[in-house]
Amino acid sequence: MTTAAVLFDLDGTILDTNELIIRSFLHALRGVTPPEFGREHIIPHMGKPLKDQLRHFTGRDDVDDLLAAYREYNLREHDALVKPFPHVAEVLERLKAAGLKIGVVTTKMRLTASRGMKLAGIDGFMDAVVAFDDVEHPKPHPEPVLKALEALDVHPERALMVGDSPADMQSALAAGSVPVGVAWSLKGERVLLETGARHIIHDMRDLYELAGLERRTP
Repeated sequence: MTTAAVLFDLDGTILDTNELIIRSFLHALRGVTPPEFGREHIIPHMGKPLKDQLRHFTGRDDVDDLLAAYREYNLREHDALVKPFPHVAEVLERLKAAGLKIGVVTTKMRLTASRGMKLAGIDGFMDAVVAFDDVEHPKPHPEPVLKALEALDVHPERALMVGDSPADMQSALAAGSVPVGVAWSLKGERVLLETGARHIIHDMRDLYELAGLERRTP
């Protein structure tokens, strides 16, 4: 079936926000988690809703104070630490020129998602954006993917969902779309394959072939 749309997760997929996220957690959890708590504890849970992660790391139900500390640091350091992964703008431009519809499905709040896309200069390519505050059930539930595809008027089977986390793969599968993992995920290719990735791309330009376009030589 011909691909008509490509959906992307944002953090860790098209925007390199990994260092910002890790530092934001370490800042918010300083003095709350044990001294040995570090990056290796954070990385496996990246991609899940923020509150769920904070609850998991602390064992607390009420994490509003930690959420506020996380967001304050994250917004303050955002522009210094966020950048697109290689070839993102080039690929989005070519997919769009070829007539494919493009969307973002993220567990970020819309405000910070928009800020990151504008900073990277890619917001103009997006035909639909579904953020955490747009859904009742975030990824790995299928709702965010289905909501984006409804906005794009594309059947799930004709869409690729590209992401760096198990939640992305599970959401795509549950929605009936094609899950595509990125090899630059901090979680590793194996985890993405185990959670349903049908393809793994090692370069953003690998999407050309999956979308039915010819790969151009550099």
